[in-house]
Amino acid sequence: MKSATPLLGPHLQAFFTEHLCRHKCVSQQTIASVRDSFRLLLEFLHTRTGIIPSSLRISDLDVTAVLAFLDYLEEKRSNKVRSRNIRLAAIRTFFRYLALRDPARLGQITQILAIPVKRHEKRLVNALTREEIEAILSAPDQSTWTGRRDYVLLLTMYNTGARVSEMTGLRREQVRFGASTYVELHGKGRKERTVPLWPHTARALELWFHELMGKCGNVAFPNARGHQMGP
Repeated sequence: MKSATPLLGPHLQAFFTEHLCRHKCVSQQTIASVRDSFRLLLEFLHTRTGIIPSSLRISDLDVTAVLAFLDYLEEKRSNKVRSRNIRLAAIRTFFRYLALRDPARLGQITQILAIPVKRHEKRLVNALTREEIEAILSAPDQSTWTGRRDYVLLLTMYNTGARVSEMTGLRREQVRFGASTYVELHGKGRKERTVPLWPHTARALELWFHELMGKCGNVAFPNARGHQMGP
């Protein structure tokens, strides 16, 4: 009987508090994305069935309901295919976790895990030419403090291919000078990598850090108030 099936709430709470936070140690951005996906899903199910989220049971979240939710995202909310796939990925992650907690529902779980992602066209990112890069690097006015900062920041990004968030959060101790000069980058999803620096980049960073000596804490590229810039 449907009334005998487990409530969804306890499993969903354990999914967030134990699985994502403690077992998988995912980033706060990932948790926020998954949370938003389930907020939309629970609101949709409430509207569709009249059942409040605290009373939903696992059986209410069957393949028919999930497919209807995905259609709702595209048709009613005008979400792009990429957004639809992100929401589906969050749901599938939960059901993979649920398979370990409630093996008796593997039939329902398998059906949902079998829902395919939709293909979508990806825009090709064209690389900048050397002349275009030189034009960008020559844009900052190096007679000013902010211009010198922006020049070194852009040069370091060009050298390393780092994300904006990696550059704005860069600390001076992450740059290692010596026979082989390199920068330690801490990327999205706690991915770390080491990138060698060109001699020109290393020299520019050395001069910039010398200018910052004793100021702005240990931030490599501070804002005008001496604090870390926003991403």
